[in-house]
Amino acid sequence: MRVIISAGGTGGHIYPALAIIDEIKKKDKEYEILYIGTTDRMERDIVPNLGIKYEAIEIRGLRRSLSPSNLKTFTLFLKAIKKCKRIMEDFKPDIVIGAGGYVTLPVLIAANKKHIKTVIHEQNSIPGLTNKMLSKKAEKIFVSFESSASYFDSKKTVYTGNPSSESVLNTKKANKLDYGLKQSKKLVTIVMGSLGSEKVNSIMKSILPKFEGKRYEVLFVTGKSYYTEFIKNLKLPENVKVVEYINNIGGILKNTDIMVSRAGASIMMELTLLKIPTIYIPSPYVTNNHQYKNAMSLVEKNAALILEESSLTCDSLIKLIDDTIYNEEKIKEIKKNLESLSISGSATLIYNELKKIVG
Repeated sequence: MRVIISAGGTGGHIYPALAIIDEIKKKDKEYEILYIGTTDRMERDIVPNLGIKYEAIEIRGLRRSLSPSNLKTFTLFLKAIKKCKRIMEDFKPDIVIGAGGYVTLPVLIAANKKHIKTVIHEQNSIPGLTNKMLSKKAEKIFVSFESSASYFDSKKTVYTGNPSSESVLNTKKANKLDYGLKQSKKLVTIVMGSLGSEKVNSIMKSILPKFEGKRYEVLFVTGKSYYTEFIKNLKLPENVKVVEYINNIGGILKNTDIMVSRAGASIMMELTLLKIPTIYIPSPYVTNNHQYKNAMSLVEKNAALILEESSLTCDSLIKLIDDTIYNEEKIKEIKKNLESLSISGSATLIYNELKKIVG
């Protein structure tokens, strides 16, 4: 199978693409893969370093407000389509996959113009503008959230889950002692994304000391930009540990009893697969408020809890944690519901659909 795959901008788009590539490599001995990404986003460094053939196109996102820069963006867009058509003439793909990000728009439009079959993968519960546009000519639309299927043609939509989340199942469990934690105590892990959140971190400075005397321990991941201010200026109780970043997040998740997290699609899929009761604090700063809708897709099924950032206080967060971690029946119910919602073998499901399309 000869495959062009495109995704860019964030790990939430790139890692599902890489998971699909890994599955193709496992299942197809005669595979050839080409990744098309941007010239200046994170995929430009990640993908070539994995030994995957890479072509870069200069492209940027359209501003939603009226802006003179949109003229430049449109010019780059037309040039990118022309370059992608030339790439496809040389590579001759059987299929082109779009896994999210504005870079995929010129790539899949070029494929449509060359009459090459296309598929897309939507990670979030609310599809972005790019995938809404590309879905009209796609052979198949793969979705991470069952609820997002309603935005697409039901005859073409397949609920696959998020392929990047599966690797967490094979992650080695971390040693709690490495983080200064006790094996005998329950653990609450709080992570607001790899970079952290300035707004949430400022509130957490007043919340963390209030965990003193709790029968559980708290591990708070600040993000690399905020770690110093926490360890220099805060007196933390013995049962609260602070780290700037965790390389092996899956390993610590396997020790976690309650998670407090943003509601990005990838982390949500991992937490669902691991059946970890989670309090989601959705970022209100994302397009279409999609993190709130991601979280609500689980909350409505009694498979998660939600605390909006505007309501985040010492009392609201600690009460929600206490009401959950000390309630065994509540935890069992959430885990049971997560079990019914988790979907494994996402990458395999996608690969099998690709084989059907390619024939």
